[in-house]
Amino acid sequence: MAEPKRICTFLLRFIAFSTTLSAAIIMASSRERTTVLTLSFEAKYSDSPALKYFVISNAIATVYGFLLLFLPSESLLWRLVVALDVVITMLLTSSISAALAIAYVGKKGNPSAGWLPICDQVTKYCNQVKGALIVGFISVIIYMLLLLYSIHRVLNPLLVEKS
Repeated sequence: MAEPKRICTFLLRFIAFSTTLSAAIIMASSRERTTVLTLSFEAKYSDSPALKYFVISNAIATVYGFLLLFLPSESLLWRLVVALDVVITMLLTSSISAALAIAYVGKKGNPSAGWLPICDQVTKYCNQVKGALIVGFISVIIYMLLLLYSIHRVLNPLLVEKS
């Protein structure tokens, strides 16, 4: 019974690693140069601190996920993994929230602040950001599932009645 659980956990952690890596790469490679009237400008992720935060957070989660893939199942460090899963899940949640707010402003603008939408001019850039956000959202969901499983695995022996 323990073997299927280990395989399932490994697969979930591998998917989490893959999604965070993909989100970071897609966002970091998003850029587009365009000309509107006679004004030329380049849209890139590094222009926004929120999108930089998204890339850095996903990179941290990628390294964490990669290291956990090689952690032996008998290691006592798995008790620390619960706390680190909480930190990584909250880090990813906050970064996706910040990036979504900036993406919304880029898509819809903010007329009361005088900010115009840019996605009509740089569609390739906006599509890449949208793709990175979708993959990032999937990674948040996976990390939440992993967090719930980690908590269950650590607390279950404490809650089981000894007969």
